[in-house]
Amino acid sequence: MDKKKVVDEVCAKTSNYSFCVETLFSDPHTPESDRYGLAYVAFCLAYLNASGTKDYITKLLKNAKSTSTHYRMCLQSCALDYEKAISAIETAYNDLNSESFYQLADLAAVASHAAQYCQVTFKPTHHSPFYFINIALMGLCEICLVISKLFTGS
Repeated sequence: MDKKKVVDEVCAKTSNYSFCVETLFSDPHTPESDRYGLAYVAFCLAYLNASGTKDYITKLLKNAKSTSTHYRMCLQSCALDYEKAISAIETAYNDLNSESFYQLADLAAVASHAAQYCQVTFKPTHHSPFYFINIALMGLCEICLVISKLFTGS
């Protein structure tokens, strides 16, 4: 199968085709990737997003001394959520390395739910400072989920 067709096939099954294509092609490995390589690209991009966000949350927590207790608690909750996302993505990466594909979709869902939980944590009293970051991770996880289904046929 033409490798660009794999990207098109995957992205056509996501809720945001342009985000999917732009995101996957932001990685230089994508043009030469088959579905297996594309899975690595997608999970790597999700990992970079999640770990970068976790680092950002940690930095905000260090500087949150003068903010409300509720806001700090929201940040702490999001930090835990992103730890779960990172753990799920790392497990997915290990599954890819061992060519064990059946949990990939579930692990992508766990990471996506972690971003959703972080988003909900700030409602209704605060606007989430991670709104766009959470949306990006959810979009990346959706891409991972679609790619995962290429291996399991579900």
